Amino acid sequence: MDIKGKAHKYGDNVDTDVIIPARHLNTSNPEELALHCMEDIDPDFAKKVERGDIMVGGENFGCGSSREHAPLSIKASGVACVIASSFARIFYRNAINIGLPILECPECSKEAKSGHIIGVDLAKGKITNETLGKSYATQPFPKEIQDIISRGGLLKQLKL
Repeated sequence: MDIKGKAHKYGDNVDTDVIIPARHLNTSNPEELALHCMEDIDPDFAKKVERGDIMVGGENFGCGSSREHAPLSIKASGVACVIASSFARIFYRNAINIGLPILECPECSKEAKSGHIIGVDLAKGKITNETLGKSYATQPFPKEIQDIISRGGLLKQLKL
């Protein structure tokens, strides 16, 4: 597995204003943004998240405005991957651009609960909920996208 961590579960239509409230957009500093990630729906998120954890969402995760701050705050908080039933298209692309792995897997999204231990093999598109003892298949990214993510995002990829 590439990634293994504790799940932080959220519902459908988690928008970018919930991921990083607009009142905190006076900075682009990732560490500062991470302090406020998810605070309006999960006030203790920044205190309880650990490096390598997995965020799990429902349908239409990342809807709303197209701010790149949303996936940036998630990544900077220590979340290693986001799994959801579906993603808003602009959030999907912004996540890739900043090097945050995201996977669509409706079955995993429905069955996972906060605190479950989730493993992810990005290259194979395999997700394992170790708490439930279940595995799920999802579409892995093409090699070119995997390269962008592994290098930390599009700008870092272009600097090579």
